[in-house]
Amino acid sequence: MLTRKQHELLMFIHERIKESGVSPSFDEMKEALDLASKSGIHRLITALEERGFLRRLPHRARALEVVKLPQQATAAAPPKGRAPFKPQLVDGGPAQPAAANDTRDLPILGKIAAGTPIEAIQQERDRIPVPESMLGAGEHFVLEIQGDSMINAGILDGDFVVIRRGDTATSGDIVVALIQGEEATLKRLRRKGASIALEAANPAYETRIFGPDQVAVQGKLVGLIRRYH
Repeated sequence: MLTRKQHELLMFIHERIKESGVSPSFDEMKEALDLASKSGIHRLITALEERGFLRRLPHRARALEVVKLPQQATAAAPPKGRAPFKPQLVDGGPAQPAAANDTRDLPILGKIAAGTPIEAIQQERDRIPVPESMLGAGEHFVLEIQGDSMINAGILDGDFVVIRRGDTATSGDIVVALIQGEEATLKRLRRKGASIALEAANPAYETRIFGPDQVAVQGKLVGLIRRYH
């Protein structure tokens, strides 16, 4: 039998993993449950772990896995709070979270600007394990975010974005756009008649308009990885 707060936290973690493939941060859990400090979250997680509902996964950021759900979980709604990060591009994956070893090593191809565009995508510099639940079919790669123009979409400086490689996108998708073959940036793509608009998610940055032959889509955002130090 779980307490109300334990049940709320378990369902919040479960829903967030379904949405993004990554468990929420302690700050996000604290905000969702309206707790005054993260120590309360630590106690709830320990209690859920002792009861066999959660498992901590070693050597992984946000290393929580939902092992099982209470019987009433299918009818329960997640707690009120900040909405889960959702790129509005691709389903986050299967209903159940990936197992600890169900990951895929993806190449980190360098940094990409979420602000003023920087040089085009570089060659592989490292690799990072990514949960299969975040991926699906197709070829994927990872880029490190530099800048703050997408903060209102939940994408922060220093985050790692998971990109599904492809050259097509629907208006409203967050994409890696290569501008005039030289500059790469992460923006929301909008089609304005024959033109293409690249929109920031920060009012400090202006929308940039290009001709259809000036922008090449390199891939679409499917997930995000954030490391806490």
